[in-house]
Amino acid sequence: MGYSVEKSVKEHNVKPPTQWFKNWKFIISVTIVVIGLSILAMSYYQMTRFNSNITINDIEVSGLTADQTLEKLQTSLIKNTIYVGDQLIFEGTETKMAFTENDLAEIKETLKDQWTFFPSSEAKAYYLQPSNKDSYRSETLRTELEQELISINQDLQAPIDARAQLENGEIIITESIDGEHYDVHSLLEEYDKQEYTSEVILNPIYLHPIKEDSQVVQSQVEKLQDFLQHSIDYQVQDQVYSLKANELIKDASLSEEMDVLIQSDLIDEKVAEINDSQSTLGRDFTFKTHSGSVISTKGQGYGWALDAEKEAKMIKEAFMNGGESVSASNIYGNGWSGEGYGYETTSNYGIGHTYAEVSIAKQKMWIYKEGQLVLTTDIVTGNKSTQQDTLPGVWYILFKRTPYTLTGSDYSGKDYSVDVDYWAPFTNSGQGFHDAGWRTNWSSNAYKNEGSNGCVNVPPDVMKKVYDHLSVYDPVVIY
Repeated sequence: MGYSVEKSVKEHNVKPPTQWFKNWKFIISVTIVVIGLSILAMSYYQMTRFNSNITINDIEVSGLTADQTLEKLQTSLIKNTIYVGDQLIFEGTETKMAFTENDLAEIKETLKDQWTFFPSSEAKAYYLQPSNKDSYRSETLRTELEQELISINQDLQAPIDARAQLENGEIIITESIDGEHYDVHSLLEEYDKQEYTSEVILNPIYLHPIKEDSQVVQSQVEKLQDFLQHSIDYQVQDQVYSLKANELIKDASLSEEMDVLIQSDLIDEKVAEINDSQSTLGRDFTFKTHSGSVISTKGQGYGWALDAEKEAKMIKEAFMNGGESVSASNIYGNGWSGEGYGYETTSNYGIGHTYAEVSIAKQKMWIYKEGQLVLTTDIVTGNKSTQQDTLPGVWYILFKRTPYTLTGSDYSGKDYSVDVDYWAPFTNSGQGFHDAGWRTNWSSNAYKNEGSNGCVNVPPDVMKKVYDHLSVYDPVVIY
């Protein structure tokens, strides 16, 4: 046909094979460069910005850099609303988040943590705590929540614990009852663990009663069992009474500290029983006279009794405090200020062996010291004809004075004032021993018509010895 190959290629505008290969090589190189640059750009973007659907503390930060994220967090408001379950409990004050530049490093760590080589739309939620404490959130709002929960609980039924207690002398266990009270302490602990977000959602936690089969109740039972085995030695004068809890305590409970609290008991009755058998106030004293005869004479100023109410309270406290022994200490009588006398004396029917004895019938007086007769004298007692008798009974020396001025009124109502050298009264009404230098009739019948105004007149030459032998609080037996 006459055409060469070269001519044919030229005529059809076809490049030589070498040129074609060079062009494709260039294109591939450019493409690789473009792809590499795209990958680098994408990688840089991925490294410096958050993926889509990323939240920090429920704030959307998709596509933001760490600096932009910090700015958004700083300008975001949180409502500070608190829910328990699905119930809105408290609406706090809106505040800005407390993030600062100090938190940027943590945000960058979060950015690194969420990084993926290729862009990702997987939803991820992150929660950060500001490095600087949010005082409103951690203190003010927490306190407001606590107060609100306490207030809510006031209108709700509280749980009732099972408890061991003493009823009518028997240990019983009361039934537990469920309630509706929130467990404030546990909810506050949960609050402290919550993430730093706009809404605080707490799982409901309720107070549960102590159950009948709990170790707490078993410990209460054991405590009451031990208590019922307890006894106290109660000493009154030289007598000791064993007071047993299982006989005297009827109703009792336990405090939170496991202390026994007595509600009802028979201690008052027991003390009253002891008082009736042993006290001398207002009772008849058995007394052996100087002549050896035994008489009965009533306690007047002299005598004592237990203040049963105060004694029972003291014994009750001893039971509750685990005491082992108690000595009677609340004594009263007919003394100047209601004090009782003779409690320390147990010999000679409660009068002892040191006393003054006065016989109205014989108009004689005897003084004994430690059982020994130290003085005997004639006396003149109160005027019988004018009914100013010296009062019989068991009295005691109130005080002693030397000299002294006696004042008062006689049977006719006439006032008198008389000076004496020695005065030792034994009644609160003013009867006592004194010298009577004006008296001329010292016969044994003088008291019937010429007796005193009630006092015991003692001859002046004897009165000093009488005065010296008498001591304050010594019994005076008049019959």
